[in-house]
Amino acid sequence: MDFSHDYIQTFVKEHYNLHVSRTKILAGYIDKNVLITTDTDDQFILKFSVSDPEYFLAAQNEVLQTLSSNSTLYPSVIPSISGANIIHYQTYAVRLLSYLNGTFLNDVTHRSDGLLADFGQSLATLDNHLLSITIPHLSHMHLTWDIRHTLDQQQDLDLVDSPEKRRVLHYFFKQFEEQVLPVLPNLRKSIIHNDANPLNVLCKDQRICGYIDFGDMVHSCLIFDPAIALTYLMMEQEDPLRVASTFLASYHKRLPLEKHELDILYYIIAARLCTSQVMAAKSRANNPDNDYISIDEDRGMDLLHKWLSINPMRAKHTFLSACGFETPRTRTVHERLALRNQFISKGQSVSYTSPISMESAALQYMYDDQGNSYIDCVNNIMHVGHCHPYVVTAAQRQLAKLNTNTRYLYDSLTTYAERLLNKLPSNLDKLFFVNSGSAATDLAIRLAKTYTKRDEFIVIDQGYHGNTQIGIDVSSYKFDSKGGEGARSHIHKLAMPDTYRYSKSGAQYAEQVNGIVDLGQIAGFIGESILSCGGQLVLPDGYFEHIYEKIRTAGGVCIADEVQVGFGRVGERFWGFELQEVEPDIVIMGKPIGNGHPLAAVATTTPIAESFDNGMEFFSSFGGNPVSCEIGMAVLDVIEDEGLQAHAKELGRYILGQWRALQQQYDCIGDVRGVGLFLGIEFVKSRTTKEPDGELAESIVNEMKALHFLLSTDGPYHNVIKFKPPMVFGYKEADLLYSALSTVLANLG
Repeated sequence: MDFSHDYIQTFVKEHYNLHVSRTKILAGYIDKNVLITTDTDDQFILKFSVSDPEYFLAAQNEVLQTLSSNSTLYPSVIPSISGANIIHYQTYAVRLLSYLNGTFLNDVTHRSDGLLADFGQSLATLDNHLLSITIPHLSHMHLTWDIRHTLDQQQDLDLVDSPEKRRVLHYFFKQFEEQVLPVLPNLRKSIIHNDANPLNVLCKDQRICGYIDFGDMVHSCLIFDPAIALTYLMMEQEDPLRVASTFLASYHKRLPLEKHELDILYYIIAARLCTSQVMAAKSRANNPDNDYISIDEDRGMDLLHKWLSINPMRAKHTFLSACGFETPRTRTVHERLALRNQFISKGQSVSYTSPISMESAALQYMYDDQGNSYIDCVNNIMHVGHCHPYVVTAAQRQLAKLNTNTRYLYDSLTTYAERLLNKLPSNLDKLFFVNSGSAATDLAIRLAKTYTKRDEFIVIDQGYHGNTQIGIDVSSYKFDSKGGEGARSHIHKLAMPDTYRYSKSGAQYAEQVNGIVDLGQIAGFIGESILSCGGQLVLPDGYFEHIYEKIRTAGGVCIADEVQVGFGRVGERFWGFELQEVEPDIVIMGKPIGNGHPLAAVATTTPIAESFDNGMEFFSSFGGNPVSCEIGMAVLDVIEDEGLQAHAKELGRYILGQWRALQQQYDCIGDVRGVGLFLGIEFVKSRTTKEPDGELAESIVNEMKALHFLLSTDGPYHNVIKFKPPMVFGYKEADLLYSALSTVLANLG
C-alpha cells in the first residue's frame, strides 16, 4: 500500500471526511501507524493492521471505548463516515484513534518520585477498570508477549549471538520454569495492557497523562502489568529496587497486590527481559533492517546483568515491604551455627570469622539469607557456574528417566567415557568412574600398587589429594599439618618447587628424586599439575618431564592430579599437565567434572587397567550412573559451546595485568602468579625478605567478604589469596574485584 502523504490524505477524506494537512509515519514493528494532522490542527492516529485477527481489533476497540468514556488517559475510537470502527482496505484492517498529547515517559530524563508514584497509581487505575471488562474469546489467545508463554522463547535462544547473554537468558528461563510456572494457575487473571513501557506511556509536568497502544492486550495474570511497567522503568537506573519500591507502593494503594504475586515478581521481570532479548535476536535474523524491536536491547541486557547481581530474596523483601507486608524472619548466623554444631562435627569447618548462611546461587553469584549478593571468586567446583541451566536440565531429564549402576548397560556411560577420553592423550584409553576426587585418588593409588606390585610413593610437599585414608597418606597438606602424624614410612616427600623464593629450574627440583634410596621400590609419583594448597604455585618448566622420566625408568607410574585445574581452567590447555608437556599413566579428575554433582573419574592405560582385573571386582555404587554421565556430558557441552577455555585464557591474562599493577603500588604483594583462572596473590611483610604475611592475607579476605567478594587463603603459611572462580566469571566482575582490592589495600596500608 502507498503510505505517501497524498494517498493518506485521500484515504482519510474518503472514509472519515477529515481534511489532512500533515502526515508522519511512526516507528512500528509489523503494522503501520500514521500520525495525521487536520487543517484545524486536530490530530489522530491512523492504524493499518495486518498482524492481528479482526476479533482482536474489535476487542481493543471495545476496551478503548469503555476506558475513554471514563477518562481522558486513553485514546478513543473514531468511527468512519459509515459508522464502522474497522475499515477493510486491501490487506489491512484500518482504525482511527484520537491522539493524546504528552511527552513519552521514555524521554523524561529526570523522573521524580512523584512521577514514579503517579505511574503506579495510574496503571493500577487502568488495571482496575480492566478488571470489570469481560471479553471471553481473549482468554483463548496465544500471544507471544504473554509472559505465561515465556518458555516458548527457548527454542530461539541460539539466535542470541553472545554465549554470555545466552547463559544469563537460559538461567532465567530455567528459574521461570522452576519458580513461576507452578504457581501460574493460582494467580489472578484479567485483561491487561501488557505493554505499559515508557514508549506507550505519556506524561506532562511530572504526571502521567496517557496510555497508548493496546495492541499487546491480553487476558492473563494481573501481576504482569506492573511487572512489565517496572521492567522498562528500572532500565538505566542506579538503584532499580528503589524505583520499584516507589512504584509498587503507589500501585498497591489503588489496587492491592497479593503476597504470592510479589513472591515471584523478581522472576516475572526477568522473564519479560528475556523475551525481549530473544525477540530482538529473532527480528534481527528475520528482518535485519527493522531496528524497532531492538530499541531497548542493550538497556535490557544491562538490567538483566544487574538483576542477576541482586539477591532474589532482597528483591522479594523490597517488594513486600513496599506493599506493607511483613517480611519473613530468617535465622541469625549465630542461630544457624549453633544448630549446625549441635548435629555436625566441628571438624567440618566453616569459612570466615563470621560465617555466611547461603540461600541460593546463580552462575558467578551466591546469595545469602540476609539479602546479600556475593561474587564467587573461589568456587572451582561449580566449574561452569552455579545452577547452570544446561547442566540442571540434563540432571532433571535423566533423573526422571533412569538412574542405576554400571552393572547394567546404558549408552550414556560409554558415550561419556568416549568423549572424556577424546580429551586426553591417546595412551589413556580406559576409565573408572567414582563419586569424588578423594575416591579417585584412592583408586589411582590402588591401580599403581596393583600394576607395579609395590607400595612406596613419591609426593610433593603441600600436595593435597583427598580425605580418604589413602588420600591423606599421600597428602603432605594433611599429614604435615595440625592433626597429622607426618609421612608414613612408604611415602617419600619432595620439597615444594617454590619458584617465588628460589631460582631453580624444573630439572634442578627434579633432582630430589635421586635422593630416594631405592627407586626400585617406588610404585609411583603423584602430583597436582599446579600446586593448589601449596599456594597456587605453577610448576617450573620441565619439572614433571624429568620426574616422570626417573619414575618410569625405575618401573613406577606417574599420576597427574587434575581435580583442581582440569577441564580448561588453565586456558592454554584443557589439562594442567599439558602445560608440562607430559603424558601421565593415570589421571585423576574430580570437582569441576560434575559442576558440583558428586562425580569423579580415573583415566589410565589398558595395561594398568587389565592388571586391576584380577578377580576382585571394582564396583562403585554410584560411580558412572546415568545421571552422573549426563551431567558430565552437559559440563563438556557448556565448556565447548560457551568457549570457556579460551575465555579463561584471555580473562586470566587480563586479571594478572590488573594485579601486577597493584603489585607495583603495594610492597606487601610479593608475588602474583597463575595460569588462566587459577591465580594467586602472595602477601609478604617485605619483598626483600619475602617473609610470609598470613595475617594480612586473612584480613584482606575478610575485608573483601564485607565488600561481597568470596575469597580464601592457602599456601604453607596461609598467606596466598587464591582465585579460582566459576569459569563464567566475567570482565565486569574482574574490574569490580580489582576496584575492591584497591580499596582494601589502600585502607589496610
